[in-house]
Amino acid sequence: MRALSRGDPRRLFLIDVPTVELCNGVHMPQVGLGSADAGVVRSALAAGYRGVELTGGLTGIPRHELFVVARTSDNPRTLELAGLDHVDLCLLDGPVDDFVQTWKAFEKFAADGRTRAIGVSDFQIPHLRRLSEETGTVPAVNRVELRPGLLHSNLRAYHSEHGITTLAYHPLTVNSDIEFMAQKYGKTPAQIVVRWHLELKHVVAVGPDVVDEALGVFDFELAEDDVLSLSEVD
Repeated sequence: MRALSRGDPRRLFLIDVPTVELCNGVHMPQVGLGSADAGVVRSALAAGYRGVELTGGLTGIPRHELFVVARTSDNPRTLELAGLDHVDLCLLDGPVDDFVQTWKAFEKFAADGRTRAIGVSDFQIPHLRRLSEETGTVPAVNRVELRPGLLHSNLRAYHSEHGITTLAYHPLTVNSDIEFMAQKYGKTPAQIVVRWHLELKHVVAVGPDVVDEALGVFDFELAEDDVLSLSEVD
């Protein structure tokens, strides 16, 4: 599988892995990956992954097994739903223009049953607070660039306080501590970092270049001290 270019919005999520319960009761798979084309999607589905953002390669997969994610900076009704009657999560991509008015369109999209949950991407605390104050609706998910060394500690604390699930993109990094832990646990550095995200209850989206590795993170846990050591440097 070839890797995505940085910033590609398409995301593919696992099913039959641990899930997190969003603030509205929807269960979202906790590990996912980016995809580039229908061939990548088909290969990943064959490996056990389920769901993708509005792309090809879904042939033969029952809809109830998929978790389909869409991301747009515009009115969600402009989304081409690729023949689907709904998506599982629709993300408002960045606090651009009058994002409060766009968010109100997302609320209507959810009320109409066209999406099971609505969230945001790359919002900071002032943006999240403004949405809450002016609309009364808390985003189910905030998608942010996050990894050891780029922790967004204050933002994640705000998420926890208000029931917002953190979706981490570009989640991987390598340093001497991670390499040491990889040797200690008999895992790869990527698996150590993905496991760190799981221990912190993040939803994590990895790239297709580590799709096979990502399937190997469910048979071990990190010691509490190791989780803390990767959570100290921001």
